[in-house]
Amino acid sequence: MELCQVTKVNNALAQMAALFRTELRSYKGILSEPDTEAGRREIEEYLSAGFPVFAALVDGEYAGYIVCRIDDGVVWAESLFVREKYRRCGVATALHRKAEEIAASYGEDTVYNYVHPNNHRMIEFLRKQGYTVLNLIEIRKPYQNEKLTQTITVGEHRFDY
Repeated sequence: MELCQVTKVNNALAQMAALFRTELRSYKGILSEPDTEAGRREIEEYLSAGFPVFAALVDGEYAGYIVCRIDDGVVWAESLFVREKYRRCGVATALHRKAEEIAASYGEDTVYNYVHPNNHRMIEFLRKQGYTVLNLIEIRKPYQNEKLTQTITVGEHRFDY
C-alpha cells in the first residue's frame, strides 16, 4: 500500500467521495445514488481550503482517502473512507495514522473524529485505535417530516434519534 498526498482531484477520488456521502446518508435511512460531480466539488473545496488530503493506493488502485482539517494545530479527521473491497485490510489504519502523524507534528497526541452515531464500523475502528472519549454531542430539532425511530442514552440524558 502507498499513501500519497492529493493535490488535484481525479475520477477515482471523486467517486470515493461520492460513495462516502452515499454511505453517510444511508445511516439516516436515506437511499441515494453516488454523485461523482458532487464528490469532485467536495474534494476540490477541501483542497482549496488547504486541508491535507491523502489517498491510499493498493496495486495502483485507489482504496481509500482521508481529509484532515487543521484548526490552530488541532487535527480533525474530516472524512475517512475506504472502498468496500479494501476494508479490513489495514487501509483505514494507515490513513488514520497519517492524520496522527500530522497531529504529532503540531505537538498534539490525538486526532479529533466526527462520527455518525449509526456508523458502528467507524466507532469500532476508532476504539481499536485507542479512541474512547466522547466530548461533543450535536443536538438539533427534528427536520420537518423526519421520522425518528430510535433513542440513545448519553450519560443520564435520553435523545430521540
